[in-house]
Amino acid sequence: MTGTATGLAQNRVFEHVARTGYVVSGLLHVIIGYLAIRIALGTGGGSADQSGALTALSTKPGGIIALWVAVIALVIMAFWRLAETALGRSTDPKNQDNKSEILDRVKAFALAAVYFGFAYSTLGFARGAGKSTGDTNAGLSARLMQTTSGTIILVIAGLIIAAVGAYHVYKGASRSFLDDLNGTSSDLVRRLGLIGYVAKGLVIAGAGVLVIIAACFSQPAKATGLDGALKTLGAQPFGAILLILAGLGIITYGLYSFAMARYAKM
Repeated sequence: MTGTATGLAQNRVFEHVARTGYVVSGLLHVIIGYLAIRIALGTGGGSADQSGALTALSTKPGGIIALWVAVIALVIMAFWRLAETALGRSTDPKNQDNKSEILDRVKAFALAAVYFGFAYSTLGFARGAGKSTGDTNAGLSARLMQTTSGTIILVIAGLIIAAVGAYHVYKGASRSFLDDLNGTSSDLVRRLGLIGYVAKGLVIAGAGVLVIIAACFSQPAKATGLDGALKTLGAQPFGAILLILAGLGIITYGLYSFAMARYAKM
C-alpha cells in the first residue's frame, strides 16, 4: 500500500494534473472577487461565494465541461494532499523536528478535506443540482441553534473559522507563504501572495465572527459564510469602497493561485 502511495506521489503526470487544482481555485477566487465588486457597484446580485462562482461558470459556453474538468482536478489535488499526509512533500525533503513534520502533515490532511469538499460542491453544479452555500450554512446553523450543545458547536466553529482567517493574515504579512514555493520568487509573486493572503484572511475572519454573532443572538441568517461576510462589509459606512477593496483582494489571491500552479512545492 505504501509503495502504491509513493509511486502515486512521484508520478509526474499525476502531479501536473494535481497542479490544475490551483488553477481551478484561482478561477473561483477571481469570479468571487468579480461578483463582490458587482454587488458593491449595484450591477449584480447573487452570492459572492463558491456557489455563486460555480453558478456563474456553469452559465457560460462550455461551462459544464469546465466544471467536470474542475471536479477531476480537485479530486486529484485532494488525493495528492492525502499522499503528502502519509509521505510528506516529495519536493521538500524534511530536515526539521518531528513536531514541525507532524504539523505539516496535519495541514496536508486539512487541505485534502477542503479540496474534497470543493470537488463535491463542484460536482453538484456540474450535474445541474448545485445548492447555495449561504442557504445551506444558514439552514445548518438554524438546526444547531435549537439546542445548547449545537449553539456551543457553532461558536467553536466560528472561532476555528476566525482562527483560519487570522492564520491567512499572518501567512501573508510574514511572507511565510514563500516557503510553499520552489526557487526564488519574483517581486510580482511576492506582492500577489502578500495582498491575496491578507485580504482573504480578513474576509474569512469576518465570516467566523459572523458565525459567532449568529450563534450568540440566535440569528442563523447571519451565518452564511463568505457571502454573508462580504455583504455585511458592504452594508457598513463606505461599504461599497470596502467591498470593492475586498473583491480586488480576493481576485489578487486568485492570481496568486495561478502562480502556485507553477511554483508550489508538491
